Amino acid sequence: MSSNARQSLTDARRWVIKIGSAVLTDNGQGLNKASIERLAQNVIALREDGAEVIIVSSGAVAAGLARLNMTMRPSALDQLQAAAAVGQSSLVQAYEAAFAPSGYLCAQILLSHDDVRSRERYLNARATLQTLLAQGVIPIVNENDTVVTDEIRFGDNDTLAALVANLIDADLLVMLTDQAGLFNTDPRATPDAQLISEADAHDTTLDKMVSEGTALGRGGMISKLRAARLAARSGALAIIADGREPETVGALKRGAPVGTLLTTDKQPQPARKQWLASLLYPKGAVTLDDGAVRGICDLGRSLLPVGVVDVSGDFVRGDLVRCLDTRGQEIARGLCNYSAVETRKLRGRASTEIESILGFGGDEELIHRDNLITTR
Repeated sequence: MSSNARQSLTDARRWVIKIGSAVLTDNGQGLNKASIERLAQNVIALREDGAEVIIVSSGAVAAGLARLNMTMRPSALDQLQAAAAVGQSSLVQAYEAAFAPSGYLCAQILLSHDDVRSRERYLNARATLQTLLAQGVIPIVNENDTVVTDEIRFGDNDTLAALVANLIDADLLVMLTDQAGLFNTDPRATPDAQLISEADAHDTTLDKMVSEGTALGRGGMISKLRAARLAARSGALAIIADGREPETVGALKRGAPVGTLLTTDKQPQPARKQWLASLLYPKGAVTLDDGAVRGICDLGRSLLPVGVVDVSGDFVRGDLVRCLDTRGQEIARGLCNYSAVETRKLRGRASTEIESILGFGGDEELIHRDNLITTR
């Protein structure tokens, strides 16, 4: 698949480019305007070639810390949010200035997890981004760090970029970082580490190769691998590449063997299931017997109460819950038709008994297959 996958990059028409703090800032000492201008020139070249591009940009907190003369990243949430508020304006101004000579307009889009948790807001965000792209505008997306809390955040901009790729059915997710790509071991600790040119995003051997991020960014190769797997739900290819190299984006467009290409052979999931994949905060979990696990993973069936052996958490009807096998491994997640209290009463029982157990008739499925996604 290697040559074909690389060649397909030349035909990609919708790009999501995520650029990290390590590339956008001078080691945390404010924004690197040259990096932003270089990215803008690459995006302009893509646009002139007929591609649509969304930028997911880190750097707001780092820019704010520099403007506030703070040399250390604080741990207090209110201080981080204050830095993001100060830095966000500088970040957008830098992008506006970089694109202004070409005549392209930028649009700032700040998202929070609430914007994807609600199906209506998710569709509205999708429509807004689609409209901006149709009008030739360059959306600059970031998490709304000034108001988000740790309990409802995306976690990092790699995850956010993958969700944006799902949101607008992107062909390609490019994650620009300060590394040449994904290596078989940490190149910062092992000088002879080998770059992985191409791999299946779902290859489990990649998990032990990734490492945690630096203090400057919340990301790292772990989050980039997760992002590639999430983007694969809409059929998007993913690239991890060095954003410090001026020719990286252009080389990708030509199909050159730059960075690490993460492919997928899975069919794109329906839009509703892509939305389900964007819900990051389950409220509880149900443990399933082996028959229910096979029914969900191998046969695409709904989850019935009879297949549940244990229930944890405190959730209500419509909440997202995790589905675990008897070893505690997550195999799926979905929207539950019953509360945790009701589910505990129904576990291990036939669907025909629901009315007699609860005192009212309800859905025969605990989680309908249309509201269920596999995760293993």
